Order: sequence, then C-alpha cells, then structure tokens
Amino acid sequence: MPLTGIATDAIGVVTICLVALQILHGLLCIIYSFYFRARIRHQGYIQLKYFNGPWIIRILFILFAIWWGLGEITRLNFLRGDGRAYGSLSLRWQEIVCKGYIISNLGFAEPCMFLTVVFLLHAPLENMEAGILSRRWNWKTLGYIMLCCIPMFVLQLILTLVEPLLDRYRGAGKLPHYFTTVAWRSDGMALCTYPLLNTILLGLFDLILTAYLFWLGRHILRLVLNKVLRRRVTALIFSASGLLAVRVIFLGLSVLSKPRHLLFETLVFLAFLTVLSCTGLCICVLVYFPVADSLAVGNLYNLEPQRRASAEHNETSSLVSNIGESSVMSPGRTSDASWKHGSISFRAYEDGSSPGTLVELSHFSPSLDVAPSPAGWPLRTAAAHIQGQP
Repeated sequence: MPLTGIATDAIGVVTICLVALQILHGLLCIIYSFYFRARIRHQGYIQLKYFNGPWIIRILFILFAIWWGLGEITRLNFLRGDGRAYGSLSLRWQEIVCKGYIISNLGFAEPCMFLTVVFLLHAPLENMEAGILSRRWNWKTLGYIMLCCIPMFVLQLILTLVEPLLDRYRGAGKLPHYFTTVAWRSDGMALCTYPLLNTILLGLFDLILTAYLFWLGRHILRLVLNKVLRRRVTALIFSASGLLAVRVIFLGLSVLSKPRHLLFETLVFLAFLTVLSCTGLCICVLVYFPVADSLAVGNLYNLEPQRRASAEHNETSSLVSNIGESSVMSPGRTSDASWKHGSISFRAYEDGSSPGTLVELSHFSPSLDVAPSPAGWPLRTAAAHIQGQP
C-alpha cells in the first residue's frame, strides 16, 4: 500500500532526530573520554592507565557510528522532491547518491563499526604490556580493522558498480531485478533500495562476525568475576549478534515491496532501529561505563587523604584520653585501657595475628598504600600487599 507524503516525511523526520541524538551521545562520550585521559595524566592515576589504553579505538568506534548515522540520512526519501535537498539533482546523480550509500554504509561504516567492537572486546585477553598498555596498540588495531574491512568494501563496491553488466542478465530473464537494483525510479525521483546481492553479502559478513563474537564472549565470561561486568558483556554479545541477524532479515524482506510503500518503509525503518539500538548499547558498555567506573575508583584516591587525616586525628584523641586516664589508674589497668583503645591494626599485631588480617581489613578501608582493585583489575595476594608489590 503506497504511503502518503506526510507518512514518508514523518519517518524521515524521526530518523533524522534519532541520528542527531546518537551523534550528541557520541560526542558527549568523546568529551568524557578526553576528560578521563586528562585526569589520569594530571593526577597520576597510574593503575587506571590500563582502562584508558584503548581510548583512540573507542573514539574511532564513535566516529564510525556517526558516519553510519549520517549515511542513513542520505538515503531518506524525505530529502527527495521539489524544494528538498536532492530536488535539484538529476536522476543520474540521485542514483549515484544511492550507490554511494550502499558502498559507504554496507561496505565500510557498518563493518568497521562492528569490527571495532570485536577488537575492543578482545583487548582484555591480550598481554597488558604488549596489548592495551602498549603505545602502538591503538594504531596497530586501527590497521587491523581497516585490513579486515577491505574485502567487504571491495566486494560491495564491485556488486554496486557492475549493476549495468548484471542488468543484461536481468533483461534476459535470468536474474530478478531486486537482486541488483540500487535505486527505484518513481515520479521523477530515484528512491534508494537494498539490492538482494548486497544484503546477502552483508549477511555472510555478519554470520562470521557473530560466530566469532560468541567464541570471544565465551572466553571473556570465563575470566570475568564481576557480576555486573558479566551482565554487560552478555547483553552486548547477545544483542549485537541478534540485532545484526534481524537487520539482515529485514533488509532481505524489503525486496518484496517498493519504496514509499508501507511494507518497505516499515522494514527499512526497523532495520535502521536495530543497528541504532545496538550501537547505543555498544557505546555505553565499551566507552561510557569503563570511563565512569574508572573515575569512581579515582574519586576514592581523592578522598583518601581526608580519610587518613580523620583517622589519625581520632587515634591521637584516643591516645590523649588514655594518657589522661592513666594518672588515676593503676599500671595494670593502664595497660588494659591502652589495649582497648588501640587501633585495629595495632590490636591485630599485638594479639599475634598474622599480617594477613590487616590485609583483609585494608580491602574494606582502602589506603593510599594499599588501594582497592577496581573492577576488572588483577587481584593481588596478601603477600603482595604486605611487601608493597603490585
């Protein structure tokens, strides 16, 4: 059933608004990442450098997401027609825009975006010194992402540019038109479609990516002890895998209808929403939450001098009180009173307890010398705490 111009415009406006929100969200996360990096460099949070290691790849992922969102705007029918952005373009140039969209989004932005997710998830499995903490890691990872994306980009480019050649088989009745049609001409406009061959290629890529994501998630969940982090990783893997498959199905079914028809516009819009929601979740889990958690740990370090000063003041007051009471008490009772008002650590050693008791208590009352390990940071043994080793 053909849609009215108002319905088509409404879908276009909603799409533009959602992309704008995604861009705003991404830019705020980029600013947040730079703020976190500045805090680490100026306040000397050495241990937190591990969580800031992939900062370039995180920002790159957001830039890919922004690129993908802008590409989704270029395909909208809302921009076509008299007085619109593409109103002055000829049919040929409108078709070129549609081809550019297929090559840019399906061949580059979307594959790069989810390849970046894979590399960010794989980063904690690498050796710290040769991995995230290495200065070259970000640039090496960027090179690997581009290298893995090249085959997909080249294949989408070939399928899009050889459309005139494939039209010969279509004219001979050997190949249905929806296998190769990039744009549908209607009322003097070229409306973008999704060729089935390009969609099948995207589906094969997503299938390989999904299989690797499940394998990667299985290894990550074996190592993660933090329940919150386990839930985040599980939600990320299942949502990314499931939504990518659903998107390919929606795009494949879109060939059953035509642009500006209810079925086509609904399927394409739902396919857009699947990637948009998946991208938003990935930005939160891979960019925002690691930075927010690390800053929360950093705030413990900032509050520590005040806590220690308060503790020292309380111990001093307790000592003065003991001295005052000793003037009216017997020596034996003085010893008992001093025992009762001593510090926790002092009582532990006086009682002959092992130093491990002090270490366990330090986890609940962090100090500058023995700081608590943030979520995901390697745990330290009691002996390492006592010796002052990392």
